[in-house]
Amino acid sequence: MEPINHRLIGRRQWLARCCCLGIAALGCGCSQPAMRSQSPEEFEQVLADVHLVGDVSIPFGMHPLVVESVGLVTNLANTGRDLPPSNTRAMLIGEMQRRGVEHPNQVLQSTSTSAVVVRASLKPGLEKGDRFDVEVTLPQGCETTSLRGGNLLEARMREMAVVSQELHQGHVFGLAKGALMIDPLADEKNTSEKLAARIVEGGVALQPRPLGLMIKPDERSVRTASEMGTAINQRFHLRRHGIQTGVAVPKTDRYIELTIHPRYKDNVPRYFQVIRSIALTESASQKQMRLQLLERQLLDSVTSASAAVRLEAIGKDSIETLKKGVASSDPEVRFYAAEALAYLDDSSAAPTLAVAARDDSALRARALAALSAMDDPAAYDQLVGLMDSASAETRYGAFRALWAMNPRDVAIRGEVLAGQFSVHVVRSKGPAMVHVTRAYRPEIVFFGSEHTLRTPIILNVGGGIVVRDLDSGRLSVSRFAPGEPDQKREIAASTLELVQALAAVGGSYPDVVQALLQAKKSGSLVSRLEVDAVPKTDRVYQPSESESEDGSDGSAPKVGRGEEVASQGYQVDGPAPNLYPAQDKPLGRAEKPVSQAAETPEEAPAAPTDEEDPKWPLTRRAGKMMGRLIPSAP
Repeated sequence: MEPINHRLIGRRQWLARCCCLGIAALGCGCSQPAMRSQSPEEFEQVLADVHLVGDVSIPFGMHPLVVESVGLVTNLANTGRDLPPSNTRAMLIGEMQRRGVEHPNQVLQSTSTSAVVVRASLKPGLEKGDRFDVEVTLPQGCETTSLRGGNLLEARMREMAVVSQELHQGHVFGLAKGALMIDPLADEKNTSEKLAARIVEGGVALQPRPLGLMIKPDERSVRTASEMGTAINQRFHLRRHGIQTGVAVPKTDRYIELTIHPRYKDNVPRYFQVIRSIALTESASQKQMRLQLLERQLLDSVTSASAAVRLEAIGKDSIETLKKGVASSDPEVRFYAAEALAYLDDSSAAPTLAVAARDDSALRARALAALSAMDDPAAYDQLVGLMDSASAETRYGAFRALWAMNPRDVAIRGEVLAGQFSVHVVRSKGPAMVHVTRAYRPEIVFFGSEHTLRTPIILNVGGGIVVRDLDSGRLSVSRFAPGEPDQKREIAASTLELVQALAAVGGSYPDVVQALLQAKKSGSLVSRLEVDAVPKTDRVYQPSESESEDGSDGSAPKVGRGEEVASQGYQVDGPAPNLYPAQDKPLGRAEKPVSQAAETPEEAPAAPTDEEDPKWPLTRRAGKMMGRLIPSAP
């Protein structure tokens, strides 16, 4: 037996320990120090083989779809005029005959009726049964003097296009009808502004608008479609009838159908932005390297916006990285990180977003929309607190965000009057304010409970409705209509009771809005009155200054410091949420036809051509819309 060499064994053990420590150090160096020493360009080179959904596809269905019709407005106060012989008149008579109207020419000759052009722009992701606003204008050659007080009979809304000098009509996308609202902020002396009107939520969709992803021609294959569906469904899924399903369904080797995830129902553009940032195939080590790269980019204000979206696309694994952004000293980095955290439903986002909504007009719309997407008590509490603000935009913006979060919540729940519009009374510590809308939803919101009316008061609302004060200090609301019994209500000198009484005697939503405006102009309405005090999405962000709150003098909300410092600030990066659509354009102005609208690949990539998708020929052929045959009056 050979003697044991203890010195040799000890040396071998020492060498083994050194090897183990060296391997461990090498592994640690690869995951931490070695990577930190690399530049972002080197990181990008390492991750060059990680393809995102956006690299192989473009969105489908993200453009607004314009639908049109020729309609008939009734109940005009002798302001209607007949339309000269034209294609428009022939189309309207044909539609009236199909609906069983006897003597259509006599109907059109009445001064209580007028032919009109009805248009609507259907948003991406519209579902069957959803409501949409409708705009009404006069066709060329019509000499109707005013549309005030009119009521649109049911019109069938279609996509229309002129192809080879012939009018082609698509399927009926929706129905439109209801009481016409002249812009409540219009100048009464400007007669042209009486020739355009809107019906708030006057349309109802009969079929959904499909959303999806078109695979780029050089990437088309069943394998690519399958990989895209798998990657998207790993990130986004929902529960239907107790069964968990993904949002993506590969239909062919060129098209992926998408369902909108409920968290993004009011921010569809961001939903597509996040989906296109999802990695198709990625190993665990690649994900860790990408998280390190995105952390660097997040903490740099130049790249923080895009980095936050890509981190949001990764999902829950990116929460800790985004929290580092919320702790940053840079206000822009804090905001983008908190916005992404909100769509991941992390409560740490709520305080930062509430500060942005309260203090910065350029960030307000996106901050409120992000809070509304959360299913967290922290977000709810912040929104309720924002309704105490002195700013009209902040208060109403918070109300709409709460409504989007849960319409039945006790803090904002209201009542529907006459089946036409809703009324909400909200507890608020701010000055008493009444808010009315001319788009999106027909609603009246009372902030605070004390809304009295000064006497004497007399209002001629229209439609035969008269409001006047009585000797007892109470008010009388009366309606006189030919062929109908007179109606009368006696109420207290309260704005809320006035609104309820007007609806009870048969007043429409436009009648109620007109009454409130008259009361404000005459000095009878004590509370502040606001029309569409909606947070704007096109302002410029300026982090070096703080915004002063809107005044409480009853005037329209100020535009905000964003436009005043446009030369010094910069545009907020990212798509605007659907929750606060812009209302700057005049009522009744038709949307640009889809094919004539300026589009960028990120905003609304071209829909598939007729050869690529024969089911949607009119979508691409709508270059010369019905406006050529029935153009709006100037």
